[in-house]
Amino acid sequence: MKNRWDKSLSITSLTVFLFLFSCSSDQYYFLQGNIHYNQGRYDQAISDFNRTLEINPKFGTAYYNRGTVYWAKNEYDNAISDFNKALEINPKDPDVYISRGGVYTKKGQPDQAISDFNEALTLDPKSVEAYLNRGVAYAKKGQPDQAISDFNKVLEMDPKQAGAFNYRGSASYGKGLYDQAISDFNKALALDPKLEEAYSNRGVAYIKKGQPDQAIPDFNKALEINPNLGTAYYQRGRVYYLKGDYTKSWSDIKKAQDLGLEIPFEFLEDLRKASRREN
Repeated sequence: MKNRWDKSLSITSLTVFLFLFSCSSDQYYFLQGNIHYNQGRYDQAISDFNRTLEINPKFGTAYYNRGTVYWAKNEYDNAISDFNKALEINPKDPDVYISRGGVYTKKGQPDQAISDFNEALTLDPKSVEAYLNRGVAYAKKGQPDQAISDFNKVLEMDPKQAGAFNYRGSASYGKGLYDQAISDFNKALALDPKLEEAYSNRGVAYIKKGQPDQAIPDFNKALEINPNLGTAYYQRGRVYYLKGDYTKSWSDIKKAQDLGLEIPFEFLEDLRKASRREN
């Protein structure tokens, strides 16, 4: 969320009152929008940014911030529309290209995403965020070598970027380099022990290596951190299936389905046959 004022400012209630009293009306609603966004009150934030833009239609950062709220609400087309308007006003802002690229990645449009990350890197060649997100888009596109190259660049600039190790591990996994993937997941978790995706990813790599007993603790840890991680339930269910514990397998698969995860039909059929259950 962009704020053209001092981002590091610690604001007391009195400071907020005095600032809001002294600022122009468009800035007032803009600041209110930022506050509501940070509180998770997305609809109120959008209303505030709407008021901002009614007063000042050339307030590019308000378009950007409203687009960010739409992104948080998974309203991707509205987000892209606002990022487009922000770029019409300021076409040299790399942050907007990065955000629009992130939405394109979410929409399953990696080519458009990569184009935006390229533009961001033209404007800011040292943008860690642009390299990281471009790597994710390359991975989504099925180009792991390009993805790994971008993650390597991120780690050259920021060796403590846990996300880059996790993503690079995923890309290595996609190439069948399971030991290399596990090594990167280990590094990610050393830097960020709360990174549930890295636990889940490492568990999947252990399954591929034929080490299901090492996979289960990783899925347990991922679910301890995030009980709503449907993929971890599914993968742990797969392990229980491989170990012949069909009751636990069905339990995990049901939890994954309850969280909205679509389970592969072939796996469900295999589990039904093995457990002699209809559903």
